[in-house]
Amino acid sequence: MEYTRGRYSWLLRPLLIIYDLFVINFFAFYLLNFNEENLYFFSTDLFNNKHLLYVFYSLIFWLISTLLLKFYRVYRYTFLINILSLLFKQFFVYAIAVFAFVGFFRSINVQAIFILKYLVYSFMAIASIKILSFFILKTFRSYLQGNLRNVIIVGSGQSIEELKNIFTKKKELGYNLKAVFSNSEDKNKTGTIKDSFEFLKENKQIDEIYCAIDELTEKQVNEYVKYANMNHCNIKFVPNTKKLFTKRLQTDYYMYLPVLSIQEVALNNDFNKPLKRAFDIFFSLFIIIFVLSWLSLILFIFIKIESKGPLFYRHKRNGINYKEFYCYKYRSLSITKEIEGTYVKQKDVRVTRVGKFLRKTSIDELPQFINVLKGEMSVVGPRPHMLSYTDDYSKKIDKYNFIFRHNTKPGITGLAQIKGYRGEIEKDKDIINRVKYDVFYIENWSLLLDIKIIIQTVINILKGEEKAY
Repeated sequence: MEYTRGRYSWLLRPLLIIYDLFVINFFAFYLLNFNEENLYFFSTDLFNNKHLLYVFYSLIFWLISTLLLKFYRVYRYTFLINILSLLFKQFFVYAIAVFAFVGFFRSINVQAIFILKYLVYSFMAIASIKILSFFILKTFRSYLQGNLRNVIIVGSGQSIEELKNIFTKKKELGYNLKAVFSNSEDKNKTGTIKDSFEFLKENKQIDEIYCAIDELTEKQVNEYVKYANMNHCNIKFVPNTKKLFTKRLQTDYYMYLPVLSIQEVALNNDFNKPLKRAFDIFFSLFIIIFVLSWLSLILFIFIKIESKGPLFYRHKRNGINYKEFYCYKYRSLSITKEIEGTYVKQKDVRVTRVGKFLRKTSIDELPQFINVLKGEMSVVGPRPHMLSYTDDYSKKIDKYNFIFRHNTKPGITGLAQIKGYRGEIEKDKDIINRVKYDVFYIENWSLLLDIKIIIQTVINILKGEEKAY
């Protein structure tokens, strides 16, 4: 456990562990002492051998499983979705352990419904406190300026600029940027890299040092490490080579030599691939059967009344590994003026009156669930580009990342879309940021992240999106 000078956040983890252990045993009274004839909490046989055995069993299993799953490794930069993912993983494993215990001791006559209640109550009690503490800490940092970490930044470059923006704008993370040192011509810097050593001598309350490793000499790196060791300070290195270092790195030791290697991304995992595909099939079948089946008939009438042409419109897009496929949509443009390979712009004369409604509500995208069922698309993923734009976009952004985003199936919605990067590409930054979010999604995929994106997509549609035209 890291000790952080001058604060009490280091107490939070052991307090949460104690609370969680109390909860799983408190509700275990239901599991071992609750029966239909005698509805009570405590019994004269409360501390029998089986109960004590279960207490010991649950304590050991909970501690080991949370250690392996890193259940309590929640940092100030951790997303809520990651906390929810940890909760579901932990309780899935713990549920198996509980059923295994009851199954082994057949003399424990407990109905499955009571076990499920026990697990649900425990989950709700633990999840509520874990999530509540997450938001309390964020509020405490944002509005009361508490639980702050004093940091300095050494170096320059795009990654450093982004890090500065995070520290200054994301107050809920609780970082207090004390100084910035670099050898660049930046007017907002505190001083040069050489000046940083004098600054550190005078300021002993620095908690973390963030360095652009490619700007430092070996001697300077050693000086920062020496300071960090002597002052209980963390030192972190920020690479500017995003092609490599945005990926998940794992450290292996060849005898005593540390070697960095890129870990397999989440969406290429042998377990995650079929899990995502199963979710896609289930979700797309649900939409096709319960929504498209009747909605298509209604839209067919309205679309036909306003303009001649088919109900559906299909156009070629680049899919996984640049494979071309026909992407389906409800037709929203006049058939006589539809032009393949051009994005619809604001106040586009080709859009019909019915089409305006379909595009504003994103209903025109629903037929793409047919593409999902066929295996050409996924419910969530990077949005597919028109063929005519692929070459143009590849010249404007990092080639590695552009190829990387095409290593997975395109989606009906995606992380970039819920962040506001949807529809027409007006500036280079639109496609650059879109690809940035696509790469982040692929590297950090989880089923819960997909669900969150779907929910946020629905919320955005109901609120109305600026670029939905």
